[in-house]
Amino acid sequence: MAFLRSSNFASESWSVSELTQYIRELFEIDYRLQDVEVSGEISNFSRARSGHLYFTLKDDKAQLKCVMWRSGAERLRFAPQDGDAVVVNGRISVYEASGVYQLYAEQMSPMGQGDLAAAFEALKAKLSDEGLFDAEFKKPIPTFPRKIGIVTSADAAALRDIINVLRRRYPLVSVLIAPTLVQGA
Repeated sequence: MAFLRSSNFASESWSVSELTQYIRELFEIDYRLQDVEVSGEISNFSRARSGHLYFTLKDDKAQLKCVMWRSGAERLRFAPQDGDAVVVNGRISVYEASGVYQLYAEQMSPMGQGDLAAAFEALKAKLSDEGLFDAEFKKPIPTFPRKIGIVTSADAAALRDIINVLRRRYPLVSVLIAPTLVQGA
């Protein structure tokens, strides 16, 4: 925690890494954040080849990025998946490379299906019962569309790639861009 005691605190300008390190140290000296229990619903679940688990815990008002290292993942007695309601124990800190605070999970226990997943499944079943997913309602994708819509971050490299390919291969198409916040941007 040397950074907290440094004289840089009163400097006029901080580098991004200095400020991020300072914020991380603030999280780490708060004992209440070093052993927390958080309940929520899993979304964006992925298991890396390394065995680490990455997921988001969410409720109807907020979300929290989480990581569980392989050592913790190997102790789990269930296979977590999107939509599971869980209780997670761990500590809160900042991943300095991206400046994101997250829960470093050490234990996880299932609580069943989450309310958000249950509501989604109920809506999907209702719309299916109404026949809204039937093939007769689906429009065929035209061979040569006149307009293409793209929903992504305005700064995304993928957006530039798509536009470059369209300019080269199909310059007559009109492109409609709907900028939005996306994960990882």
